[in-house]
Amino acid sequence: MIVPDPIQIDDFPDPRFDVYEWRHASAILRTDFPSEWSDLCEVLGRFRVLRSQVVVGGGGKSKVAQTLDREFKLRGWVEKQFRTQIRVDESSYDSPTHKVDCFKNRVALELEWSNKDPFFDRDLNNFRLLFDLRAVSVGIIITKAASLRPIFEELGIWEKYGTSTTWVSKLIPRIEGGGGGGCPILVFGITRDAFIED
Repeated sequence: MIVPDPIQIDDFPDPRFDVYEWRHASAILRTDFPSEWSDLCEVLGRFRVLRSQVVVGGGGKSKVAQTLDREFKLRGWVEKQFRTQIRVDESSYDSPTHKVDCFKNRVALELEWSNKDPFFDRDLNNFRLLFDLRAVSVGIIITKAASLRPIFEELGIWEKYGTSTTWVSKLIPRIEGGGGGGCPILVFGITRDAFIED
């Protein structure tokens, strides 16, 4: 599976993330959503993956996801489920969306740390639908970059984070294959430079 080279974003030159974009997502964020872009840069600028967070047992939302959720929520981002309906003549049918991890001002963000990779399909489909309904202008996904694999192998936790879970290499082909439709998408792959011993 071939993953394109990450892009460089002038105001986000951070080796802790490989960055990929679809349909000019970074330009849209910086110009149309400067406050949300600032939040993103601040949260990711302070973000680290702690050894203690990745070696802890499973069950529920991971410590890594909890940390990022908390930081975004402190800046006014919320978990959001959209109430949508399909109307045909006089008949209405509820068509609820999946909850978005963090949402603020038409920007939707999902963190996929250790879910199974089909969760990417769910996220992209949600972005596509919400973009088509004009509820979301940009989607963001934060996940793991390939350079974390050697660390997980050294720590003896590769089985927990193996190839069937969410990685950039599983996400990019889905985006390029049209999974998110016309929605501009920005992807941050967390690299080994984000990892620290604690």
